[in-house]
Amino acid sequence: MNKTLLTVLGLLLPFAGTTLGSAMVFVLRREMSDSLQKALLGFASGVMIAASVWSLLIPAIEMAEEAGSIPWLPAVTGFLAGIAFLLILDQLIPHLHLNSEKPEGVKSSLGKSAMLVLAVTLHNLPEGMAVGVAFAGFLSGSSLMSISGIFALAIGIAIQNFPEGAIISMPLASEGSSKGRAFWLGTLSGAVEPVGAVLTIALTSLISPILPYVLSFAAGAMIYVVVEELIPESQAGEHSNIGTIGAALGFALMMLLDVALG
Repeated sequence: MNKTLLTVLGLLLPFAGTTLGSAMVFVLRREMSDSLQKALLGFASGVMIAASVWSLLIPAIEMAEEAGSIPWLPAVTGFLAGIAFLLILDQLIPHLHLNSEKPEGVKSSLGKSAMLVLAVTLHNLPEGMAVGVAFAGFLSGSSLMSISGIFALAIGIAIQNFPEGAIISMPLASEGSSKGRAFWLGTLSGAVEPVGAVLTIALTSLISPILPYVLSFAAGAMIYVVVEELIPESQAGEHSNIGTIGAALGFALMMLLDVALG
């Protein structure tokens, strides 16, 4: 199988996870319980933390070391830049988090459904960038980016996108949207991932020396989402230990995938 086809398949995997999760609106008859939502949000945070470390930051440090530059410089610089980038987007883009009544970002006349979708879209962007920059390393011929390791990252993100798709589509249906509309809005929230991935590949291919910085940038953006959104939502209210268990399982699964397949 040639590199182009492998890349296309890999880029579509996370989006497929969101789409399948959104399709749960046709299968499940009622909205997910708070406990299940906490577990799934915690699971997603664990996957993203592990992916940020094993699939992004460690390869960035190793690439810089292999190139003869200061090993920690791209990792620290890119990581903080990714945090700052998501912080700016978080302040600018109008969005509404799950189980929240107060929108964030600039004031907007958008409806609740649209702002819920924008909230998920906002934190799907760094996931798309993460997969994109990993494939950029593979396409550039880097020995540190194996195809099995990259697919481990794509599969891990697809797995955690599955519950995210359900978490966005099912509340929309319970609040009055038709199941078809809820499904399409949930699916749309994941469309930014392949788009972000392709743009990241294009940028990195033009300036290949920045690859370690872009890997770290994606890691920083993902960690921002975890700390700002996923962990607080999984720990809100009673029975916060359910979210903690979910995070531990997600971290362990992503670590297993990366070490076993990488």
